[in-house]
Amino acid sequence: MKPIFPGVLRENQKLFTKGKSKEYWDPYSSKPAAAIMKGLNNFPVKEGQTILYLGAAHGTTISHFSNIVGEKGRIYGVEVSEKVIPDLLKKARAKQNIIPLVEDARFPENYGWIGPVDLVYEDIAQKDQVAILKRNAQMFLKEGGIVVLALKAKAIDSVRSVKEICQEAVREMEDTFEIIETVELDPYERDHLFIVAKLK
Repeated sequence: MKPIFPGVLRENQKLFTKGKSKEYWDPYSSKPAAAIMKGLNNFPVKEGQTILYLGAAHGTTISHFSNIVGEKGRIYGVEVSEKVIPDLLKKARAKQNIIPLVEDARFPENYGWIGPVDLVYEDIAQKDQVAILKRNAQMFLKEGGIVVLALKAKAIDSVRSVKEICQEAVREMEDTFEIIETVELDPYERDHLFIVAKLK
């Protein structure tokens, strides 16, 4: 089993994260795993970080991030859909370092008490994905902090080409962020671009 990033292991073309136990990280159900399988060079999640996770959903990816940040880290998981909250709460109870927030990520002032974070990760299928990221990053991100956007192109525009939408989203980010790396997630996730950037 070969470590490829701190806390991330590869064995026989499969990914795992290591917390109290080793967990398989499925690239078909978790976009960071898909990005790693597609050759991501700049994996931003590290031990001891405080992370603001926008769009925590059922908690699949946040659970793996929890393994990586470890006991000294903390993850605030923002999720607006009450339907998935029971699954997220179950993950949080098991992991200890996940704090679920039933909030709308478009209104970060509602959870302004969380304080500064090292990383803002967003996986929200909304038309205003980039605006949501900017708002949260400008409010919470430490100086030199990192953002990750799992951009879902078709949630922005179902008519235009995916390439055009992604290029426009990257341009929209460039006034606030320095783009570090972009990775297309096909075939694991269709019409998605994984963007790693740094707050200017």
